[in-house]
Amino acid sequence: MPKFSIVIPCYNAVHTIDETLCSLLDQSFRNWEALCIDDGSCDGTWDVINGYRERDTRIRVLENPGKGPSAARNFGALAMARGDLLCFCDADDIWLPGKLQELANGFQDGDVSGLYGKIGFFQAQPGDGQTCSTVLPEALSIPALLCENPVCTLSNFSLRRSAFAQVGGFDPQFSHNEDLDLLVRLIADGVRIIGLDRLQVWYRCSPGGLSSDLVAMERSRQKVLERARRLGMHGTRRAEAVYLRYLARRALRLGSARSDALRLTLRGLLQSPIGFLFPLHRGLGTAIAALVALALPQSLRSTLFS
Repeated sequence: MPKFSIVIPCYNAVHTIDETLCSLLDQSFRNWEALCIDDGSCDGTWDVINGYRERDTRIRVLENPGKGPSAARNFGALAMARGDLLCFCDADDIWLPGKLQELANGFQDGDVSGLYGKIGFFQAQPGDGQTCSTVLPEALSIPALLCENPVCTLSNFSLRRSAFAQVGGFDPQFSHNEDLDLLVRLIADGVRIIGLDRLQVWYRCSPGGLSSDLVAMERSRQKVLERARRLGMHGTRRAEAVYLRYLARRALRLGSARSDALRLTLRGLLQSPIGFLFPLHRGLGTAIAALVALALPQSLRSTLFS
């Protein structure tokens, strides 16, 4: 039986899924299976995955047409996975070769039920960006998540299958911030999630991706805040400012409309100047970048803020 079950929802990913699957085959830890859940692709994604399946039986191809990424992940993780440990990976992200071995080492601690690492952002090829995420020195908490989600992407999250089943998996109503909603419910249920200070994932900055829809991200976060309030956790003006800073930085990275980063920056400063500006290398840097970006051509913005 595989130790890890890697769940990959796929929809029209013909231009990226090849790199994603190659990064799995390059893993130094070999005891895994990959569940590629096709969600009704019509661009040849199915053919690409089948080509890999014919060469490596650890790769499985499943259909979940038109039900959305959260339902696809639930189908793979709850109904089809055979491993005790779950990893999620998007069909346009790339794992570093040592990721699974580092996770296997981390899960040797029986008190740990979830792990995440650091991610690096890229545009055309891994390493062409300047930005990496950070991990918290302590276990994840709901107050910390209401500020900024250090997991960043589901490609960077792994957990015990028993813990995932315990909370019922992803809420299919979410197409944005489904990771944040899951993390809040897991922590409220007593699950311990810690970070590994290792670069493990290359995250593709795609202007056409779901994560570029900043308005939808804000709306879905409000649903998460409502759930947190029902659990007795309330957001603060500082937390809102930190989240708006996160969106402003994302707007700069993704090459959003010129005014988006500045609009989000001004809103964040109105919520809590201290919360937005500190630490200065992130807050003041973001504010200056949002102003400068108004005068820069798109190509230069992408280079500077990726």
